Amino acid sequence: MTDGEEAGHYVNRWGDASGPASEQWGLRQEVCRCFDQSRSHPRARVGFHTERQDTSAPGWQHLLELVDEAAFDGREEFRPLIELSPEERRQVITLPPSIATLTAVKHLVLYGSNLVRIPPEIGAMTSLEEFTPYTSYRLHWLPYEITRCQKLTRSTVSTRALFGNEKLRSPFPRLQPSRDSVANLDLENLDPRRWGATAIHSCSVCDHPIARGGLHQVWVSLRVATDVLPLLVSACSQACVDQLPDGAEGYIPAPHRGGRVDQPASDWD
Repeated sequence: MTDGEEAGHYVNRWGDASGPASEQWGLRQEVCRCFDQSRSHPRARVGFHTERQDTSAPGWQHLLELVDEAAFDGREEFRPLIELSPEERRQVITLPPSIATLTAVKHLVLYGSNLVRIPPEIGAMTSLEEFTPYTSYRLHWLPYEITRCQKLTRSTVSTRALFGNEKLRSPFPRLQPSRDSVANLDLENLDPRRWGATAIHSCSVCDHPIARGGLHQVWVSLRVATDVLPLLVSACSQACVDQLPDGAEGYIPAPHRGGRVDQPASDWD
């Protein structure tokens, strides 16, 4: 989905994905001020969203039940947010690792979510053909593991909300220095401000346990289905980083660590 389409007057193909009380937008999605999503605006730095998922929240507990139901009945389309109240939707800022069980789902709809991150377990959704997180304005990046969804051919993303998108060229968060050992790092309780996630288990590239190697994080912008997405790679070694493909045409050509990195000029400059 292009930004021109977002700005025009088109029929909302996902109107039924808005959930109850859709007019109460502020009740189900917080405003994001990480960067200006309406125009190109120079900014020296941005950071990751720092929120942690409240796993005691009713919305989270409800979502867990919905994932279990979808895995049990083998449904091919999963629209969990329409089952949540506006307040519950606002309580959900990520998806549970149990989405790895949704191996029959072909279309994942997260229209208008309050998500700030997607877990790497999305890579286990091997039947996924279409991904629709449209108008999820706090979702600025995706895990590299989404490239494992080899059947994924269609996506609808609010691209102006993405780090490094060609329209606005917002900066990328600066990543932490690479570590050859994680012996002194609690991989189950990470600071999302620093690492972008609260836990990292496996290498994004080779899928080996991170605990057995190091932690080398880089950004790479790749075309995934319809859109070019900024992908966060958490690799176990520099050798795995070296296996990554080059960035998409018109984007930073090689994997990078964010921060003050030169990007191609914005289309809106």
